[in-house]
Amino acid sequence: MPAIKILVVDDEPAILEMLSRNLTEEGYQVLTVNSGERALVKVRKEKPEVLLLDIKMPGMDGIETLGQIKKFDKESSIIILTAYGSMDTVVEAMKLGAYDYITKPFDLEKLKSLIKGALEAKRLIRKLAFREGPEEKYSFENIVGKNPRMFEVYKRIGKVVDNKATVLIRGETGTGKELVARAIHFNGILREGPFVAVDCASLPQDLLESELFGHEKGSFTGAITKKLGKFELAQAGTLFLDEIGNLNLATQAKLLRALQEKKIERVGGAKPINIQVRIIAATHRDLEKGVREGSFREDLYYRLDVVLINLPPLRERKDDIPLLVEHFLHRYSSESQGRLKYVPPMTLHLLMRYNWPGNVRQLENVIERAVIMGKSDAILSQDLPLEVQKLSEQPCPTLPSGRFSLKERVAELEKELIAGALEETHWVQTKAARLLGISRRIIRYKMEKYGIERG
Repeated sequence: MPAIKILVVDDEPAILEMLSRNLTEEGYQVLTVNSGERALVKVRKEKPEVLLLDIKMPGMDGIETLGQIKKFDKESSIIILTAYGSMDTVVEAMKLGAYDYITKPFDLEKLKSLIKGALEAKRLIRKLAFREGPEEKYSFENIVGKNPRMFEVYKRIGKVVDNKATVLIRGETGTGKELVARAIHFNGILREGPFVAVDCASLPQDLLESELFGHEKGSFTGAITKKLGKFELAQAGTLFLDEIGNLNLATQAKLLRALQEKKIERVGGAKPINIQVRIIAATHRDLEKGVREGSFREDLYYRLDVVLINLPPLRERKDDIPLLVEHFLHRYSSESQGRLKYVPPMTLHLLMRYNWPGNVRQLENVIERAVIMGKSDAILSQDLPLEVQKLSEQPCPTLPSGRFSLKERVAELEKELIAGALEETHWVQTKAARLLGISRRIIRYKMEKYGIERG
């Protein structure tokens, strides 16, 4: 099996020599270049698995090199090397898709650990994105996002798909907690077993115990037959407990005992039943606050919080909205007789400005409705809900009184759109260009032409 290729990009010969020596001893095939321009050539030719990229270099710096590489190799795993500790630069690199960063002088063991993490994340992406079979619906490719906070989610998923660790998923309603739970199950070692979901918020508390643990015939009024609970139905698979923060203290105590002893008893039963079930729990509530207030058991909280996955709300990763929109347009293309609709920049601008209280689920519903109800191939502002339409601070263009120049009005609108896109992407030109469907060279030209400057 050929050695894994790592490309080191740094203008300091001592750094190149030191990293080449140490990483070669680890069994990697190490390639080195001393400039961003040469890195682009080397990446295209050699296709390295991981890049170690210095930020400060003469000519094309690390940020520009990173942006250029991501244009033709979106899945590249890039670790940023920086001696300057500038968090603004680091944040910009993470927004552009860097896997992680490390400051010079760096700990070699930490760097080796980061490389292993980057390789594992890449292995996971390949494994889940191209898996075939019934679990394809819940593959990794359906969890969409390039925001740095989503990369943290991917790393956490990578740590749990090949084991049976208990997982706690936290996030607001509509952020995709069940989608993540299903992706973990259908792409993990328990995928041949059942996936059983229980919504702890939708069931009355007096029925929830029977739903989870089952009951014997005659154990209470209405129990006319024996019933298997969700724990038994999920044997050798995954039990997903959604909105676990809604459980009352009595049910919490029984759940804790089931987790500790790996045994349950049906309501009205006396015989312990062994269970082999993985638990994935989810909540939008602040469980730590519940522990402090006495509404959630502390011992159960620590039993559930083995691996924590935090899903960010959509308003905190708006740079993912174009990716999500494209994903949903493909998903619902069959609803428009197979025609793939598109979203023009003005409509996308409205979608980017809205704060999405219902998160990804709300955005999906809006796109599905627009695909079905829209009368043209373009999704226009009038195809969006009123609350999204009204948010725009930019009024629709109106004809001024007196003489006017169409060329001037078009230039005015173009300037507003470019400035808006730059604001939404925190002035990362490559992202703003992508948002508008133009090249970075063109957006630079337009910025100079219209005098658009940050601040």
